[in-house]
Amino acid sequence: MKALPPLTAHPYRLTTALLVIALVLSVLVGSVFIPPIEVWRALVGAAPAASEAFSTILFSLRLPRTALMALVGACLAGSGTAYQGLFRNPLADPYLIGVASGAGLAAVLAMGVRGLFSATSLFFVPLAAFTGGLLTVLAVYLLARVGKTVPTTNLILAGVAVSSFTTALTSFLMLQATGELRRALVWMLGGSTLSGWQPVLALLPYAVVGLGALLTSGYSLNVLQFGDEQAAQMGLPVTRVRVFVIAAASLCAAAAVAFAGVIGFVGLIVPHLARLVWGGDYRRLLPISILSGAALLLLADVLARVLLAPQELPVGVITALAGAPFFLWVLRRSRQQNYW
Repeated sequence: MKALPPLTAHPYRLTTALLVIALVLSVLVGSVFIPPIEVWRALVGAAPAASEAFSTILFSLRLPRTALMALVGACLAGSGTAYQGLFRNPLADPYLIGVASGAGLAAVLAMGVRGLFSATSLFFVPLAAFTGGLLTVLAVYLLARVGKTVPTTNLILAGVAVSSFTTALTSFLMLQATGELRRALVWMLGGSTLSGWQPVLALLPYAVVGLGALLTSGYSLNVLQFGDEQAAQMGLPVTRVRVFVIAAASLCAAAAVAFAGVIGFVGLIVPHLARLVWGGDYRRLLPISILSGAALLLLADVLARVLLAPQELPVGVITALAGAPFFLWVLRRSRQQNYW
């Protein structure tokens, strides 16, 4: 009898199936459980009058939130994978190296200009967050760099220092926001206070451009694993590639922060697990991480809804509770062996 192939032999099938399961759970589960038959009736337009409440919840709240969390998870995982490949460091992600905090500071500044969480700022806040995230990652990179290398310890210390500084400024600005403090704190903990389809449509172009750019950089990231000098000898325009990847990854991280707050550790957990299972080829690792990141954040969001139901936790609390022990494990593992 022919042996069945292991699940790891079909990474795209497995991650796609996981994403579908997460999407279904995200649509069905919440403070109000929507039976699958009611979802089907609402989608095909056959819902009776008695099911109008389910239809309203589905189309006005549940589906937009599901779409937003999936896009945010994909952006965070894609940017984390790119940063890890770019710095050749398993501990790099948008949260740990300060990119998310810098983007958050710039986003809060932009929100304050037009009114905190104003709908008119939806298309301007991501631009400010992108600028803040880009400046932050450049500052961390320059502070951590020693010659032509970026040691792990230096990267972490520089990221923590810059992140602490920007987080302190963000907290100060939020304390000055009278009447919006609770919403701002929820956003800071990684919980979107926006509802409906408008934030999804505003995030979509940034996610498409950023993730699309990252998906084209898989081969370049593979070559960069040999080091800058050897990559240049192989004909890779190292400086141009680095600028391109930093810009694309920062765009993804900044857009995610602008619409969903600071959600940590997704960009660390997902690419690390994907690399352990399917190897370090970035041509495959990037799309796998993007799909898995969307699924992971959707599942975390479901947990955030049900753990203290009917009250909801910020999804950033769930990812932090799972990510902090994972980070310590990765740190210990990277010390014990040559990760790359």
